[in-house]
Amino acid sequence: MANSDDLDPTGRFTNRAEDYVRYRPSYPPAAIDALLDGLGAPEALVAADVGAGTGISARLLAERGVEVVAVEPNRAMRDAAAPHPRVTFRDGSAESIPLAEGAVDLVLAAQAYHWFRAESAVAEMARVVKSGGRLALVWNIRSEIEPFMQGYERAILEAADDPAVVGMHADIEAVDRSRLFGPRRVVRFEQRQVVDRDGLMGRALSASYVPKQGPRLTRLVERLGELYDQYAVSGSVELVYETEVTLAERLPR
Repeated sequence: MANSDDLDPTGRFTNRAEDYVRYRPSYPPAAIDALLDGLGAPEALVAADVGAGTGISARLLAERGVEVVAVEPNRAMRDAAAPHPRVTFRDGSAESIPLAEGAVDLVLAAQAYHWFRAESAVAEMARVVKSGGRLALVWNIRSEIEPFMQGYERAILEAADDPAVVGMHADIEAVDRSRLFGPRRVVRFEQRQVVDRDGLMGRALSASYVPKQGPRLTRLVERLGELYDQYAVSGSVELVYETEVTLAERLPR
């Protein structure tokens, strides 16, 4: 399997920032509830959102009252992020987080951990979170329980210019190996994204492994158009995800 470094986890998103802003799915309120449950009053919390992209998860936390430091190495993604008074963007990476030891109550990676160098990222995330604070790893995983989503997945796989990235393995076991966090627990929630034809195309193109030009892009657009025509109801289709949230508490230093 390809190493994440070989796949240019920072640069490959530079020309996807606009699509990210417009078409990437959010996360369900219940998932944000799970991130914050038991940590205390949100207004008293500080969180680090690592690999924050354009700030989707950072703003969701901020809207609950949390002060969020959004750490993102790609300048185009940072520049495309909508501002929020409780979100501060900083240039940095999971392996080099620009925060002091024990600075945050919650350290989060949403749709990003699989790009990290797991061993060093876990150690760095453990460094910046307080003893008793929380690590959260979140993904929106495409569901294939419905025929439309099965067709969408096939279309994406056929078009991918880098199949190794589709469904890329995330070394979550590195959390256990670090011995810096308590037992992991996982909760899951359904998430549905309602999109029109343009939204369907834009969502597909926001993926870093989908080509931006050439015959595979042409075929992908054709195939998505066929799926839309087959399954759209009242001018939209639903992209279905399972939002998976992995949580673990920082052990005492």
